[in-house]
Amino acid sequence: MTQRLKPQDIFGVNPIAAMPFTEKGEVDYQSFENMIRHQIEAACHGLTLFGIASEFYKLSDEEKTKLAKIFVSTLSPTSLYSCISVTDHSTELAIKRAREYQALGADSLMLLPPFFLQPDNVQIKAHICAVLESVNIPVLVQYAPSETGLPIPPYQMAEIAREHPNVVFKIECNPPVAYAKDLLELMPEAVILNGYAGLYMPDMLCIGGKGVMPGCSFTEVYVEIYRRWTLGERDSAMALHHRLLHYIRPWMESCEYIIQIEKTILKHRGIINSDYCRKPAYSLRSEDFHTIENFVQEFYGNGVVLKQMNLSL
Repeated sequence: MTQRLKPQDIFGVNPIAAMPFTEKGEVDYQSFENMIRHQIEAACHGLTLFGIASEFYKLSDEEKTKLAKIFVSTLSPTSLYSCISVTDHSTELAIKRAREYQALGADSLMLLPPFFLQPDNVQIKAHICAVLESVNIPVLVQYAPSETGLPIPPYQMAEIAREHPNVVFKIECNPPVAYAKDLLELMPEAVILNGYAGLYMPDMLCIGGKGVMPGCSFTEVYVEIYRRWTLGERDSAMALHHRLLHYIRPWMESCEYIIQIEKTILKHRGIINSDYCRKPAYSLRSEDFHTIENFVQEFYGNGVVLKQMNLSL
C-alpha cells in the first residue's frame, strides 16, 4: 500500500489468518507464509492476523512479533490491506502494541476490548478511545459479546464513531443484524463488517454492511458470494451462501470447534502441513472428517477452485 488506508477503503472479504503449528506444537512459519500467499491468490480484499481464529491467546509475545513481521512483509507488495489485532487487556499495553504494529507497516488494526474480570463500560470505552487516538490508521473495534460476555450498546459505539474518524466496526453478535441496523441509524456513515464465519453475510450486506471477516480455509467461497452480490446477482449469491450454511452453521457450535475444522480443511487442501491446535483444543469426531471431505469435494472437487467452476444453483 503506497497510500494511507482510510476507513471507507475497508470492504469485501477480509479473512482471519489461521495459525499453523507443527505436530509438536511449534509455530510453523513456512506454512504460515504459504497460507498468506494462498489468500493473495484467492483474491480476497484484506487479511487479519491475531483474531480469535488465529488462536492469539495461545501465542507468546516473541512468536507474535515474528509473525507480524512476516505478515506485513508478505502482504505489503500486494493490493490486500493488512490488519493486525490488538488484544492486550491493559490500555497502556494496547496503546504500545497499536503503535508498534502501525510502525511495522500494518494498514489497519483490529481491537478486542478488555473483558477479563468484567471492566465497566466507562473503562471499556476509555480503552477503545485511547487506542483509536494513539494511531492514525483505521481500527476495527471488535464486538463479540458471545465470546467476551461484554455488552456494548449501539449508542456507545456511535459516540465513539463521532469522536474518532478512524474507527471501523466488526460486529459479530449472534445475530448481528438488529445491532448493526441500530448502529447505522445512529451513524449512517459507519463502516461495518461482520465476522461469525459469515453466517449472516447476505443479511449484513442488505442493511449496508461493507464486508465479511470469516476464517481463511475456504476464502474463495466468500469471495465468490461477494462477487455475485456486488454484480447484482443477489439470488445467485444467496443460493451459494445457502449451500455454505449447510456446513458452517453446525461448525459454529463453538469457537474451538470451527478453529479445528478450518485448520483441518487447510491441511486437507495442502495449504498447511498440519492441523495441530495447541492444547486445550477441540477433538474432531469421525463424522466431522466425513463432513469435511464432503465439503471439499462439493466446493473444490477435481482440484478446481470454486471461482473457476460452473456451479449449478
